Amino acid sequence: MSAPVQAAPRSRRDADGLAVASFVLGLVGLLVMNILLGPAAIVMAIVALARATNRRGRAFLGLALGVADLLVLAFLVTGNGVVAWNFGG
Repeated sequence: MSAPVQAAPRSRRDADGLAVASFVLGLVGLLVMNILLGPAAIVMAIVALARATNRRGRAFLGLALGVADLLVLAFLVTGNGVVAWNFGG
């Protein structure tokens, strides 16, 4: 009789991947498409933390960067009234 296969290691590995993806999306979101990547980074970080990831630091960084993305977006919208980066005069 064989032992049942446990899903916990795969779930933890998936959560680790979500933590890293959250960090990367949050970092890229500071430069481009922060309106989409910021909320995605926040959701992925929360899911990774809920699944007890081993990479809690990256998940928290992804969460912080996702919030920073939204703050940059708010600053841009209040500064010049459009959702776009504007370099120059």
